[in-house]
Amino acid sequence: MPRASLIYLVGPSGSGKDSLMAYARHELATEPGLVFCHRYITRKPDAGGENHIYLSADEFAARQQAGLFAMHWQSHGQRYGVGIEINQWLAKGVSVVVNGSRSYLPEIANRYPELKVVWIEVSEATLRARLVARGRESLAAIEARMARNKELLTKDRTLLQQRLITLDNNGPLSEAGNRLVQLLETHRGTRQCA
Repeated sequence: MPRASLIYLVGPSGSGKDSLMAYARHELATEPGLVFCHRYITRKPDAGGENHIYLSADEFAARQQAGLFAMHWQSHGQRYGVGIEINQWLAKGVSVVVNGSRSYLPEIANRYPELKVVWIEVSEATLRARLVARGRESLAAIEARMARNKELLTKDRTLLQQRLITLDNNGPLSEAGNRLVQLLETHRGTRQCA
């Protein structure tokens, strides 16, 4: 069985990362050697989206200053963090699944040699339709996201070619979800339940 990996899901907003992670988490809830990481976000929980831990901007800054984040970034006016507990999980042989940021890839790639990047791909039409359907942003904000997506599509992929796995999510959730489940089973850690 392979050693523990940091499995870092990335893709544009609207690509289905949250849905795919929820699907895989449900299917693999009792899988030894694999955990799904929550994120700390300055976005209030009632805004929709993933199940995260809400922190005010001041709380986030205090945790960052105390060194309590293994990784942190800012995107679209919100701050995102992943706690240092992931380092303990990896050290114990447990693979960790994280909903990550494409713009943070160069830094994370340097710090985690066991990194596996799962790049969620969707067509431009599918992405736009999903962003409109979730109703969280204006059309101008959606177009800004679309432009940013084009910019990031090729920026850091060459850096990660040997650690990059692409996952097409243009079809039904179950199709991409089952592929993600298979991938996670392949990269789960060595830790077994006692």
